[in-house]
Amino acid sequence: MMSGNALRDLNTLPASERKNDSSSKGNFTKTCNGNTIENVEELQKKNPSVCINGGETVNAGVEVANSEVEYIESENLGDLEDVNTCLEKLLPGLESKDWVLVVETLNNVRRLSIFHREAMHSMLGDLIPLVVKSLKNPRSAVCKTAIMTSADIFSAYNDDLIEFLDPLLVQLLLKSSQDKRFVCEAAERALEVMTTSVFPMSLLAKLQPYLKNRNQRIRAKASMCFSRSVPRLGVEGIQEYGIDKLIQVAASQLSDQLPESREAARTLLLELQTVYEKSNGLSTTIPEQPEMNSWEHFCQSKLSPLSAQAVLRVTNIAREGLVIGS
Repeated sequence: MMSGNALRDLNTLPASERKNDSSSKGNFTKTCNGNTIENVEELQKKNPSVCINGGETVNAGVEVANSEVEYIESENLGDLEDVNTCLEKLLPGLESKDWVLVVETLNNVRRLSIFHREAMHSMLGDLIPLVVKSLKNPRSAVCKTAIMTSADIFSAYNDDLIEFLDPLLVQLLLKSSQDKRFVCEAAERALEVMTTSVFPMSLLAKLQPYLKNRNQRIRAKASMCFSRSVPRLGVEGIQEYGIDKLIQVAASQLSDQLPESREAARTLLLELQTVYEKSNGLSTTIPEQPEMNSWEHFCQSKLSPLSAQAVLRVTNIAREGLVIGS
């Protein structure tokens, strides 16, 4: 079940952030025209607009540090020199009010996930809430680094994250649904890593409530994750989960307002049709009434007439396209 906090977070999307950030670089540094970041922010508290960079005026709340720093891709992260010291500093670093230190610590979490998975494993219960806190941070550098951290954690810990997944999942769905492109793209990549890392049977149960969320963009992102996860179950796993349950989920998404949801539903339906026909084709007995085992009859027996018609329209068009193309 989702936590109460996770459900509350879905009620509203975060306020939009500045839209002029680079898709590959963050605007943060320790100094800005001789002042530390902390000093500049103190000036902003006293004066709603302060002059920086030789006269440029900015409003309070706007990120004033302007030196470009690269976001480090996972494959470019190096190992740590002192693992024990780093572990001791993780939680204080993530709780710090110094956002630059938070970013540095998040990157160390990533390094530990990649190079020292076991060393950090026992800290996950304390660590995940602080990563979630950084995901909620309005500052772009912190938020995007936390998203990248989430992806590396998924890759490292797989199913060990199931009990901590809800708050991470809800924030990534929110971030992947917002207008700020480079944050949105990073969150989508993290969700893709999640769907390839976490055991699909467990993940589908976590995703299903979000398919009915009142926010259509949340529904769309959840639908895409759901559709990507189902094939990982394999034929036996899909049968165990219940192909009838899955076809009902897909059918409900076919009428969604957003095209991403509808496309995810179509992809899922084609997968389910393939699995259904393959599993029936493996039967060694010849049924007396073969039409009773047909995909069409299965859809009509599990769905309302309108839903069955919509599903069969999708799968029949795809089949006709394959015939024409062959």
